[in-house]
Amino acid sequence: MRKNMQTVESSGYKIIAVDDEEGIVDSLSIFLKRSGYDFTGVTDPTKAIELIKNEHFDLMILDFMMYPLHGDQVVEQIRKFNKELYILLLTGHKDLAPPLDTIRRLDIQGYCEKSDKFDQLLLLIESGIKSIAQMNEIKRINNELSYANSELEKAYMESIETLRYTVEAKDPYTRGHSDRVSAYSVLIGEKLELPQEDLRTLRIGGLFHDIGKIGVPDSILLKESKLDYDEYSQIKNHPIIGEHILTNATIFKSIIPIVKHHHERFDGRGYPGQLSGESIPYMARIAAIADTFDAMTSKRSYRDPLPLKLVIDEIKRCSGTQFDPEITKVFLGLLENEYNKIQEIQNEL
Repeated sequence: MRKNMQTVESSGYKIIAVDDEEGIVDSLSIFLKRSGYDFTGVTDPTKAIELIKNEHFDLMILDFMMYPLHGDQVVEQIRKFNKELYILLLTGHKDLAPPLDTIRRLDIQGYCEKSDKFDQLLLLIESGIKSIAQMNEIKRINNELSYANSELEKAYMESIETLRYTVEAKDPYTRGHSDRVSAYSVLIGEKLELPQEDLRTLRIGGLFHDIGKIGVPDSILLKESKLDYDEYSQIKNHPIIGEHILTNATIFKSIIPIVKHHHERFDGRGYPGQLSGESIPYMARIAAIADTFDAMTSKRSYRDPLPLKLVIDEIKRCSGTQFDPEITKVFLGLLENEYNKIQEIQNEL
């Protein structure tokens, strides 16, 4: 009698799971192999560190509460020799997870609670694989064009832009958002009389500021109702994911501060670094106000664009708390005295 064996096509991605509970590792092995991943399961965290030193893995699933090393201690050691490994942290309960500043400092891309079902974990893995694929593509292009002339650099920019469009294609209400943030940022930079190199950084940084949303599950990104705590935490990871995607491309070195810090607040209550005042990169402070302005003046699934007067009042109210007061003053001058320049951008994009 012939057995009906179903062949699972390999994804080509290697995942290592580290958990001192053998039952969890066995369950993950069955689940992820059925999903087409090359899986390695380890119960000893010290052995896992050695494996990662000597073998290539694309993604690691890591338990937090382990013996003899906790998950954050494992990551601390791995980050000394591997900055690129995509890491998802498993916790028995969210109250037992390490503080968010530790997660960000160690560049942990996501975390979720343990469950008998792996649906949420699979969503995070799939989002992580998307990010890894984009990062690998950027690295490949960057290596090929490492000695490129200006024409090849232009071709590189066009290739990377296709990655940006995959983010905005997810959500019809955000299409054109990055183009407008880019244009508004340059307009502010011109009023600040910044040099051409800084204007170029603002232009490219605005275009790619949200590229990290490629790593946010569609179920969260497209949700029309209010996000819960865990969902909002995943959204707040997109600046770190964006940094992770772009970090290997030399051409993007100057824009990474914009990508990583455009959600910081002047009063220190933003994310991911809770930076405040002048410790926030200057270009990120410019992009932050451009980003917020476009969010308020764009049609969303749950509301129409806000009236200009309301937008101006809100920006004034947030000067010195959310926004750099000097940059706010310049932008308010544009809104109140040169609004035709803003309208030209809105009509074009």
